[in-house]
Amino acid sequence: MLKLGKPPPLYKPLQIQFSLSSSSSRSFFMSSINALHSPSATSLHPSILVFSGGTAFNGVVEELKKLTTSVAHVLPVSDDGGSTAEIVRVLGGPAVGDIRSRCLRLSDESTSEALAVRTLLGYRLPLDAREAKLEWYGIVEGEHPLWKDVSKPYRETIRSFLAYFQSQILKRTNESFCFSNGSIGNFFFAGARIFFQSLDAAIFLFSRVSQIPSESLVLPVISTNDRLTLGCELWDGTIIRGQNEISHPTCGSLQPIDKVNSSLLPSRIKRVFYMSSEGSNLLHEVFPTVNPSVLEQLRNVDCVIYGMGSLFTSICPSLVLLGVGEIIASRSCAKVLLLNGTYDRETSGFSASCFVTAITDALNRTYGHLNKRLKNNPSEYINTVFVPKDGQIPVDIKCLAAQGIVQVVHVKSMHDPKVGIVYEPTSLIQALDDLLSGCTNTQS
Repeated sequence: MLKLGKPPPLYKPLQIQFSLSSSSSRSFFMSSINALHSPSATSLHPSILVFSGGTAFNGVVEELKKLTTSVAHVLPVSDDGGSTAEIVRVLGGPAVGDIRSRCLRLSDESTSEALAVRTLLGYRLPLDAREAKLEWYGIVEGEHPLWKDVSKPYRETIRSFLAYFQSQILKRTNESFCFSNGSIGNFFFAGARIFFQSLDAAIFLFSRVSQIPSESLVLPVISTNDRLTLGCELWDGTIIRGQNEISHPTCGSLQPIDKVNSSLLPSRIKRVFYMSSEGSNLLHEVFPTVNPSVLEQLRNVDCVIYGMGSLFTSICPSLVLLGVGEIIASRSCAKVLLLNGTYDRETSGFSASCFVTAITDALNRTYGHLNKRLKNNPSEYINTVFVPKDGQIPVDIKCLAAQGIVQVVHVKSMHDPKVGIVYEPTSLIQALDDLLSGCTNTQS
């Protein structure tokens, strides 16, 4: 029995007692997450739902917390690159990399222990497979320097799930797991998900261990224990299988990816869809059910944001699911598109109105769900476009106006050496605050 005592006063109590061999622990978490996902009481701060991936929007998360912590972060679970791919290959299940990335950005770092936990769960093992394996053993056995400022209660909690993850790997005698460039946070997440047999419970545990604000939610757009594969159909009829292959092919390399300089697609993307894990064409399309918590949050938030990032592989996978378009179109709240500052493989040659069209088609399910397509106008999904100054994407004002979108807000930008033009975080959140204040004044 692993029993957590009272943590030092620097850190809030976890209030968790469990045994990795007991069913009561699973019951505790499954009942707790229901309360976590319920709409919060009325707050003076605006409530926001953000559709995004695990990278681009991370840069403004810290600044957004200064405006409000009542944010539901909706993320896809179809990533099949990096160490996530290795976990899915050996252990199956949904991809947790984007979720882990956002949880880390939301986690507390106000004390030495909080920072130590964040550093541990954000740590990546070396690229060299042998070195990575040796270092992993040091971590799971509690002997690594990363544990230095982590108190015993937190150490035992985190180590328990890392050890459980290791035990699951060892059970797969026909598979050899490669720890190269592995994320400790991903390993912890996978261990918790398999133990609880619930992705939601794993997120709940991760949120408590890393001290994410209780009113901030990280929601998988599909709550599942199964592997999900993303596919896309190009306008020339080509079918591409796998998020990684669509967005930034790496030929199996675990080196850091470069989305900006990836080779161009042979044709523009027509749509993205989900397919069976072994599928290769349109005959293998599947239609998973959206996480009910996402729909619940959509019904209640003050603002819906389509975050910057990979349009077709980070944003659209959350939009094509049945029920999402229906609710967004029915709301009269602010609906904001954060336009990218730089082209990538998925959006080469796009203008601002092309982004709007892609989002509208995804929410309307224009090229899928033959009997369940919508015919809503773009302005029913987006009423404001934020644009980073000096960005690459042309803003075709007349075309946006023809789509019913007349509110375009230019926001101060900065240059990121890895990805190019990005929003200056403080200016972006200030612009969002100004917008929501205006909406509040108008509605009051």
